[in-house]
Amino acid sequence: MQRQRSLLALIVVLIIAAIAVILTIPIPLGLDLRGGSQLTIQVKPTAEIKQITEKELEGVKKVVEGRINGLGVSEPVIQTVGADKILVQLPGVNDPEQAERVLGGTAQLEFRKQKSGTETQLFAFQASRAELKAKQQELRTSNDSAAIAKNQEELQKNNQAIVELFESTNPPLIGKYLENAYGEPTQGNNWNVAIRFNSQGGQLFAELTKSLAGTGRGIGIFLDNELISSPSVGPEFAAAGITGGAAVITGRFTAQQANDLGVQLRGGALPVPVEIAERRTVGATLGKDSIQSSIYAGIGGLALVLIFMVVYYRLPGLIADVALIIYSLLTWACFALLGVTLTLPGIAGFILSIGMAVDANVLIFERTREELRAGKSLYRSVESGFYRAFSSILDSNVTTWIACAALFWLGSGLVKGFALTLALGVAVSMFTAITCSRTLLFVAISISSLRKTELYCPNLPVANKAEVAQ
Repeated sequence: MQRQRSLLALIVVLIIAAIAVILTIPIPLGLDLRGGSQLTIQVKPTAEIKQITEKELEGVKKVVEGRINGLGVSEPVIQTVGADKILVQLPGVNDPEQAERVLGGTAQLEFRKQKSGTETQLFAFQASRAELKAKQQELRTSNDSAAIAKNQEELQKNNQAIVELFESTNPPLIGKYLENAYGEPTQGNNWNVAIRFNSQGGQLFAELTKSLAGTGRGIGIFLDNELISSPSVGPEFAAAGITGGAAVITGRFTAQQANDLGVQLRGGALPVPVEIAERRTVGATLGKDSIQSSIYAGIGGLALVLIFMVVYYRLPGLIADVALIIYSLLTWACFALLGVTLTLPGIAGFILSIGMAVDANVLIFERTREELRAGKSLYRSVESGFYRAFSSILDSNVTTWIACAALFWLGSGLVKGFALTLALGVAVSMFTAITCSRTLLFVAISISSLRKTELYCPNLPVANKAEVAQ
């Protein structure tokens, strides 16, 4: 009896701890419950890389992870799908276009030298580009697809004309020499992007600025072969150039644009081209409705199970209901402690594991009734019931864990969430069935007023009742 009291004290401590964890640590919600954006990125081969292998796919995934970390998205899901796709889920991000720009852009940065005698041409082309971009903003609100296409074509011609006014250095000063890039505010509402090179990049930058100092020609800062800024270098740097390995990209950026560009540059260039194959937005309202529906379904199902257990199994059924409530508290606390991101399939896995927790109790109580009908005492019947049911419970849980492992290993996204919550729930259900139900049942039969056989096995033959009472 002393052992049962110790276990009972442990159960009480676990219940108090679980309630404390649930009240203090919120469980993060997944994309389908919280709302946000989901992007499917298609990785494309090139002339040099004719087939996408696992190496290229992991390289793209690494760059995407770095860019998402820069965006500050909480609980993102990034995983490879098939041989040439990457699935990105961004809970709480309601602007998929902004996410698409950051994740899909190649962010190939290069500093180029303006050719001699092109100052007037560059000024004219930049003025023309400003007009075309302003027109582009106006056309976005219209449905004139022909005008939009024509304006876009003119922008491309303008950009190509500007590109021809610059030449690359040898070796080229490109983004791989960057150590850091971040947005910084200037006067007014404009932002710049500050960048810092490593030692080799700093030396190349000093040589480039030295060659252009005092000439009136600018440094062409190109991102994805498009001119972002073309600052000139003052004559005071003619002797040694701009040393120190630091520079600023000016371009009248907004705070968001500066931050996005910094994220792209820090993340580095993608090893192969990509395109957004699918874009999907999940509204927060849908997530809220899903949570409410899941809660109603869970409460309704749990209530029916609790009622059935009491009606059919009497006192053991009531004890199983208490163990089931304990199970729910412990499982929820485990979700919070392990940082499990809750999704709709995850909730389904949790509810399914409740059913499996009841299944273990059903096996135990049926074995106990068999022992009572065989004429054993109440204590021996309960003890044998747990002993005989244990192997069946273990086999059932092990096979479920194997299925969960296969789903988690081979599945993706929401399937993994289902597998994880189900596996964790099954582990806790086994603990509560073997420990909580067993302890509470032995405590119950130690109370004389609860040793009536009809509380455990209704319709027991009279002869067996006499033997059980002995």
